[in-house]
Amino acid sequence: MTKSLLKKEYTEVSYVSGPLLYLQNAPDLSYNAIVRIKDGTGRERGGQVIEVSKSYTVLQVFEETSGIDLSSTTVSLVENVARLGVSKDMIGRRFNGIGEPIDGLPAVIADQRLPIGGAPINPVAREKPEEFIQTGISTIDTLISLVRGQKLPIFSGSGLPANELAAQIARQATVVGEDTEFAVVFAAMGVTQRELTFFTQEFERTGALARSVLFLNKADDPAVERLLTPKMALTAAEYLAFEHDYHVLVILTDMTNYCEALREIGGAREEIPGRRGYPGYMYTDLASIYERAGVVRGKKGSVTQLPILSMPDDDVTHPIPDLTGYITEGQIYLARDLHNKGVYPPINPGPSLSRLMNNGIGAGKTRPDHKGVADQLQAAYANGLDLRRLVAITGEDALSENDKLYLKFADDFERVFINQGSANRTIGESLDIAWHTLSQLPKSELTRLSNDQIDKYYGAKMDELWGAAKSGI
Repeated sequence: MTKSLLKKEYTEVSYVSGPLLYLQNAPDLSYNAIVRIKDGTGRERGGQVIEVSKSYTVLQVFEETSGIDLSSTTVSLVENVARLGVSKDMIGRRFNGIGEPIDGLPAVIADQRLPIGGAPINPVAREKPEEFIQTGISTIDTLISLVRGQKLPIFSGSGLPANELAAQIARQATVVGEDTEFAVVFAAMGVTQRELTFFTQEFERTGALARSVLFLNKADDPAVERLLTPKMALTAAEYLAFEHDYHVLVILTDMTNYCEALREIGGAREEIPGRRGYPGYMYTDLASIYERAGVVRGKKGSVTQLPILSMPDDDVTHPIPDLTGYITEGQIYLARDLHNKGVYPPINPGPSLSRLMNNGIGAGKTRPDHKGVADQLQAAYANGLDLRRLVAITGEDALSENDKLYLKFADDFERVFINQGSANRTIGESLDIAWHTLSQLPKSELTRLSNDQIDKYYGAKMDELWGAAKSGI
């Protein structure tokens, strides 16, 4: 049956609309099937079936549709569903958004060809995520801890260094205290040539490419390819995690570009738009991507996601961050005011949250004082920010000595703890720097910490570590 279908050609192309091609009398083509489109000049394009009915079949064309002559164009079936050839040899390689090598090396010899749609993880088979992943970023590791199997998005804005942060996490991330293999699958969607060059050079320069798989979709690539890129990346991640026992961190940037491609395709199909013109099914579509993170019972590997999205006009109520927040397990906010002060990474711990943090920290995982330190830092920083606003109205003369200590704490917390630059800090170093910062406050103010913890860590001499932190190295 398959052999005869491969030979069959469909010729009744009725019309083209943007990246879509409408084909009549082809009801035997299945949804998500991959096809080859050949025009009268002999040029071939790839495509995917996105809608099937008795009257017509809609194809997404993977390249531009200009120059297609309807009368001489033929369509033939390649595969009944979009698949990716996977192999352990993908590690260290670069691919485009549809899984084709772009690093000048031969194609990967596939061990399997897997459907890129994946299979939803059975809720009964899911294990509780509870192993800490160290990113080397103090603010994340200490206050918004990432747990193996979690999906934790980064909410950014135009001009903020989300790409630099993504590359740094890809370079530094590791599972602490386990002798396990760790890999990064990095998917960039709709990136400019400058951004693509940055990612490529950064991964090669730092040696991160040796444990990474890169899928890079450029801004001038067809929007249709953008819809396949995260699915390609997650298929590779699931294969490495559940077939070869890797702990895989998947970084997806930028999910806003992915959603814009969804809106573009929806407009070409003349769908009834939802909020701000995005398709009504965008929530379901995003969930089909984010829910592919997790830990599966009986499997040693895991898939953890760090999706990155740009909030248009820094608007957190925009449909993309809004829907993402419903599906994922927290969020990391990049703050424009911190960025304007020269703080890197400009992570604002106030609105940031990791809902699974408590599962992965504490004795035997990070340190017994981790939870108390995180709570105390958040409380003290919030107090310092309130006092800044008060000083803007009343002046500093109206403050008590304690208040002035909180103001200094907030400054040092931003300048030294958050502003770590390109340094790679262990969780132990991050907690030590946090204690040194907290030791500026009286012991009586450290109400979130136990007396034993205060006796052990308060005022500890960390001059060398503190000096390195202040210098941003």
